[in-house]
Amino acid sequence: MSKSATEKTEVRRRGRGAQTVYESLRSEILRLELRPGELLDESSLSQRFGMSRSPVREALIRLSMEGLVATLPNKNTLVAPLNIEEYPAYLDALDLIQRVTTRLAARLRTEADLKHIEDCQQEFLKSLDTNDIPGMIETNRDFHMAIGDAAKNRYFDFLHSRLMDDGRRMLHLYFCSFEGLVPNSIRRDHDLIIEAIKARDEDLAEKCAHDHVIDVGKRFLGYLNRRHILEFNLDPPD
Repeated sequence: MSKSATEKTEVRRRGRGAQTVYESLRSEILRLELRPGELLDESSLSQRFGMSRSPVREALIRLSMEGLVATLPNKNTLVAPLNIEEYPAYLDALDLIQRVTTRLAARLRTEADLKHIEDCQQEFLKSLDTNDIPGMIETNRDFHMAIGDAAKNRYFDFLHSRLMDDGRRMLHLYFCSFEGLVPNSIRRDHDLIIEAIKARDEDLAEKCAHDHVIDVGKRFLGYLNRRHILEFNLDPPD
């Protein structure tokens, strides 16, 4: 094999390796298997994946561009922290994008779009029934992105996709807050959105999407404010 062919083969191999590392770490970060602030050491990751440090470094650069890892001045790389202080701004952005995409979906959806949305909802319900939190997160994303597809605007689709991904770690905490007892309102929210889209009722579709985001936000903020010792008496008995 010529030197040029050898170099091309090596580039392809490194590219596949970087993709493998990227996909694995991205999944673990989004599922909170790698915790916010956890150190990501290139040498340890190279040993774990059985690769040189070059594809690992490439994967970390991609994750950094997505805001999932942070590089410190000393060159150490950490899983990006959850920026709770940005959560209100995140909810505002998610609310607006889901209102507009759901409204457009009600106007522009085809029968094929509607079937895709309903199929995604069925997969979401399966995850709910088995209390599969990673599955809930994945299928919830699929459901909302199916609505985005029906909106027929790739720019909204791009923004929506980024917001859904940015919120997946917080959504993990949101589903964990139910402690295995996910209420029927979670099912009902999606069903109400589907019915409005099916009826081509743009105003109702937008309202249902808005109400859904508000409910999620309230539940998550309630989870953050959860306390266990408010009524705990540390005073010794008389």
